[in-house]
Amino acid sequence: MIIAAIKPYKLDEVREALTAIGVRGMMVTEIKGFGTQSGHTEIYRGAEYAVNFVPKMRLEIIVGDGLADQVIDTISKTARTGKIGDGKIFVLDVEKALRVRTGETDDDAL
Repeated sequence: MIIAAIKPYKLDEVREALTAIGVRGMMVTEIKGFGTQSGHTEIYRGAEYAVNFVPKMRLEIIVGDGLADQVIDTISKTARTGKIGDGKIFVLDVEKALRVRTGETDDDAL
């Protein structure tokens, strides 16, 4: 399982790049968080206020071991702007997968 937090405006570009390398599905969630940048300040109608949580998109992608490194590389290259807040990528082992409709398991379910 590859979990990536990216900037919202990079979502379509990342999705297209992942589709091009053979990723057949993903789950996407709108999230808010902060990391190194610890939020930021903005000015609205002349008043400065703190934005403690920054909007991000969370991608959850389950792929076989043979495709994982390519997915990580594709997300990293496509989501990168070179500025703070580009996001993070985490990789976790998936113990079991099951396609509910057919009963297929593990790699067949992906």
